[in-house]
Amino acid sequence: MPKVKPKSGAKKRFKLTATGKIKMKHAYKRHILTKKSTKRKRNLTSTGMVSDADMSNVKRLLAIGK
Repeated sequence: MPKVKPKSGAKKRFKLTATGKIKMKHAYKRHILTKKSTKRKRNLTSTGMVSDADMSNVKRLLAIGK
């Protein structure tokens, strides 16, 4: 059997933590920032965790076994 390779786009966007959760960056922080409030931009700066509903899809993209 050949190795299962992760999707290169997902590899750049997600990081696996030591506890098995998946870290991600928030969207909507690239451009058109003038109309967004400072509080909203500040909250988008921090990293977030992938929700449980999306966890299986992201793990499949990252080729993380069970």
